[in-house]
Order: sequence, then structure tokens, then C-alpha cells
Amino acid sequence: MVEQYLIRGIKDIEEIEKIPHTDRIREKSTIEMLEKGAAIDPDATAIRFLFNGDTYDSPVDIPYSRLIGRIRQTANMFSDLGIGAGDVVTYVLPNIPQTHFVLWGAEAAGIANPINPLLDAETIKDICLSAKTKILVTMAEMPGSEMWQKIDAVRKDIPTLKAVVRVMGPSDEAEKIVGYDDNIDSYPADRYTFTREIHPDEIASLYHTGGTTGTPKLAKRTHYNEVAMAHDLAIMGGIQKGSTLLCGLPLFHCNGTIVTGLTPFSFSGRVVILSPMGYRDPSVMKNFYKIVEKYRAEMFSAVPTILSVLLDMPVGDADISSLKYAICGAAPLSVELFKRFETHTGMKILEGYGLTEGAVASAINPKDGERKVGSVGIRMPYQQIKIAILDENGRYLRDGKTGEIGAVAIKGPTIFKGYVEESHNHGIWLPDDFFNTGDLGRLDEDGYLWLTGRKKELIIRGGHNIDPAAIEEPLYKMPKIKTVAAVGRPDPHSGEVPVAYVELAEGADMDAAEIMDWAKAHVGEKAAVPKEIIITPQIPLTPVGKIFKPALRWDATRRIYEEELKTLGNMVQKLEITVGEDKTHGTRVTIRVSPASGHDMASVTEKIAEILTRYTVHYEVQETL
Repeated sequence: MVEQYLIRGIKDIEEIEKIPHTDRIREKSTIEMLEKGAAIDPDATAIRFLFNGDTYDSPVDIPYSRLIGRIRQTANMFSDLGIGAGDVVTYVLPNIPQTHFVLWGAEAAGIANPINPLLDAETIKDICLSAKTKILVTMAEMPGSEMWQKIDAVRKDIPTLKAVVRVMGPSDEAEKIVGYDDNIDSYPADRYTFTREIHPDEIASLYHTGGTTGTPKLAKRTHYNEVAMAHDLAIMGGIQKGSTLLCGLPLFHCNGTIVTGLTPFSFSGRVVILSPMGYRDPSVMKNFYKIVEKYRAEMFSAVPTILSVLLDMPVGDADISSLKYAICGAAPLSVELFKRFETHTGMKILEGYGLTEGAVASAINPKDGERKVGSVGIRMPYQQIKIAILDENGRYLRDGKTGEIGAVAIKGPTIFKGYVEESHNHGIWLPDDFFNTGDLGRLDEDGYLWLTGRKKELIIRGGHNIDPAAIEEPLYKMPKIKTVAAVGRPDPHSGEVPVAYVELAEGADMDAAEIMDWAKAHVGEKAAVPKEIIITPQIPLTPVGKIFKPALRWDATRRIYEEELKTLGNMVQKLEITVGEDKTHGTRVTIRVSPASGHDMASVTEKIAEILTRYTVHYEVQETL
């Protein structure tokens, strides 16, 4: 069982670090952690799986003895199918118990490679080609799911593929399809049928991250990366024997698999899987607070989008006093939404920061100390965070001073071993083995990290990373388009959504609707289809001729704030909005208003705050004549 600590600030982290992580963390692999966790109490419930939110009181319960038995059986099956230490098992699965069997069985026998089931077939194929997938696991054909159809369309185009394992479907020897349910019980559940001594530095998983257009970015994470992360999360979150966590984030992402997977499983906690669709299941969101009461849940992970939806769901007479806190990350959280959600539910929000390359989390607000609203907290044990000042070519100049904005750089035992494709490794490492995250931020005098923007230009929609190239490249293939630039526009529900600015070739007579139709047909990921096409006479360029995307983000922000503030109506006689760079917050919106007759500045400011509650871009209101 993990030791329990008071985490009030950096001094408590430093106290923990008096024992080196190599002495504190004994396990060499994820499977060793899982074996130890299952042995604490084999009869305890490990997973409670809900088919949907409406039948939340009829779960499928899986004890630890069954969880670890199924993991062993699955590892044995993969070994029998030819998987060894360096071979990759890719899975395309929803949030079901079998996903955990496959993930950890794959890491026991070889290397796991989770893929987002919502990606299109060609993108799934590209990831498999990059990963050199040997076994591909997915669902059988069933109503409401296109997983099997996608895999079936591309499986013969993956030359390294030896077999497809089909969950909830039959075998087909002629097609090299292995039925998971047909075969799993033929393998022993009490032991491994193969011998493997896992070294901590061996690769455990390949997670796709960032963009999914062109050559996929696959992050190589070691067993020790994930083991160290689980220990860090247990320390910072107080996760121990009997802790109950809700899992609604997808099991192709490291938050779902590590925060609500490896960590509680390693310390005999309990995970409630909120249906195959997770938070995307409306019935789960409708019954969320009843689910909390039923299972006495202590914590859950979410992105701001989820908190925004839950804010609109009445708690009613549900007893949610068991909830200690919600961990929120992946995208900026509005300060006003933070305050309203805590008032609505009575629980704490712990804002955090992390990325796939850092195994999932690098910083979080301390559970027992000051939570600085708007910051993403203090560094986690054995991890280092610094601000690096870089030149215009991304070369390291010096470390940033307190409060100075620069590139967020991280280092420690949870940091990955680079990307599979060497082309993605150019320029990612700074001196002394710090990883340049591509995010911009500042550290205050107490060691709290404040994010101020991104240099890497990713668009984060509801915690989902979208590479602008996923939008730009298909649009460039449209005749008569000269220049395209995709950026994120602030959104009250998803944090930000993609929009595309288009400069047409001379003489072109297309309109935005025509370009949008093309985008819907050719952008390969639904989440990446732009919400708006903005035709502009000229896309702004830097002095050296590069597209200057900050100006486009500022313009997109101005447009949406102007649209929202139209609801002020006759409260104002004059309204002007400007957006630009801010040295503290990264971006600042300045709203200049002149109240109409019969309205004062205080009431106008209060109404603006109400309208912009769920937006995260910093703004200031000024009175003008």
C-alpha cells in the first residue's frame, strides 16, 4: 500500500525526494505492479463496468483474481501468436474490461499501441505502419460501431500484421482472424506460459500524440516511465487500497489507462468504467451524480468540457459527499467555471498539467495546500519543470527567471524515450536532457506553473489534440486555394475548436460554404473538421514570410467575443474589442464599452462576466467615452 502524504507545496515534494526514486520505486515493470496490486486482496473488486448510465445499478463486477487472470491469459495468447519483447500489439477498442486485459497483456508479452477508434481507417493504417503492428485487436461488427469495418478495410495493407484478434466475434482461420472469446479460456490464468525478464528501460507502450496527419507521432514510453507515474499519481492523489475512481475518459489515452487504470490497480483501488462510450454517453452524464452516490466515488478525471456539462446537471438529492476532488487537465479551465463548479458540487478541483510524452502528468495543484486558480500546480515528485528561453530558431539561450514566459521544459523518470519516427525527434531535447513540451508558461515564486500559450500550434478541442496540418493539407488539395492556416478559436464548451483561414488564388470565386463542404469530405478526423471557414484577402506573414498564426488566433478570438457580446443589446451604446499579446497571460482581450443611458459600468461588467463565464482567454473591461 502506498504511503500517504500531506501535499501542501514544494517543500513537501522535496521532503519526499530525500529518498531517491530508485529506492522508493521497487517494481521494474507495469505487470509487476499489477501482480502486486492484485495480490493485496484477490477477492476485492477491481472493475465495476456499467453498460450505460441508465442501468448504473446493475454493474458487471470483476474481482482482482479475475483481472490478473485475464491479463495473464491475454499475454499468453499474444505470446502464442508470436508476440515477443519488441513486437507491437495495437488495439482499437472502446471502454470495456477487455481493453484492460489487452493493454496490460500486451505490455506483459510485448509492446502495447492504443489507437483512438474515432480516427478514420487510413489514419489507423498509418499508425500501424509506423508502429510495425504484428497483432491488431478490435471489436467485432456490431450496431453503432464502425471499428470492425475500419480494421477490415485496411488490415491487408499492413505488411507486418500476422493476425487480427476480434473481441466478441468468431475466429476465421482462413482470414487470420482470432476470436478472443473463443480462445482466451484455452490459456492458463494462474501463470505465464513464456519467460520474459522485463528491464525497466524496455518499451512498454507506443501512444500516438499530437497530429495524426502524415507520419504519425508515436511516443515510446518505458515500463519505468509508467511505473514511476503510477507512484507519483498515488502520492499526489492519495490513491490507496479501496479508493474508488470513475473512468469516463477513453482507454486509448494515457489519462484513462494510467490515472484510472494502472495506478488504482497497483494499490488495490476500484475503477468504475462509465460505459463503453465513457463521458460521451449522454445517459452517463444525466445520471453522473447518482453514480457517484451509488459507488461512493472519491475522484474522477475530466477535461473542462466535462465539467461544463456537469455544471448544467442538477445534483438533486444525490449524496456526493464521498467525492474528494476532480482532476482536470488537457485544456485550460475558466476561472469562473472553476468557481461555479466547486459551488455547484461542493468538491475540490485539482487542475493539472501533463502530456503523453511525460507519461500523463507533470504538475498538479496540491490536494492539501493552496490551489492557485488558473495555474496547473506544482511539479510532481522526482520531476523537474523549468522555463527555457529559446531563440527564434528554438535554440536554448538560458533558463527563465521567476515570472518570465518561455518554453515549458520537463525532466525526470517519467519522460519518454523519443518518438518512433526519427524525424519527429529533431529539436525536442534541450541541454541536460530536458524535453521541450512546446507549451509556453511561467513559474511563480512558489513554484506554481501557469500556462500562457503554445508554440507548437496544436488545437486542443475538449482535451483532444488536433494538428493544424490535419485541416490544412486536405484544403490545399482544393483547386484555387492559395494559402490555408488552421487555428483554435475559443469555445465555451470545448475550450477551443478549429477554424480555417483561407486566402484564395487570384480570380477564384469560391465561397466559404463550398470550402466547408470540401473540408467535411476530405478532413480525415471528425473532430478536426473546422467549425468555420474564414476567407481573408491576405493571411498575415512574418518578416521572413512564414504564416503568423498568433494574429489569426487573435482575430478568431475577437470575432467570437464580439458575437457573444451582441447579447449586451441596449445595455451599451459603444463596444470595441481588441486582442493581442500579454506578457503575463499570453493573450489578452480588451473590451472597451460605453454604457447606454440607464445602465452603469458595474452592471455592464457583471453582465459581460456572466456571458463569458466559460471562456478561458484573459480579458479586461475598460470604460470608454
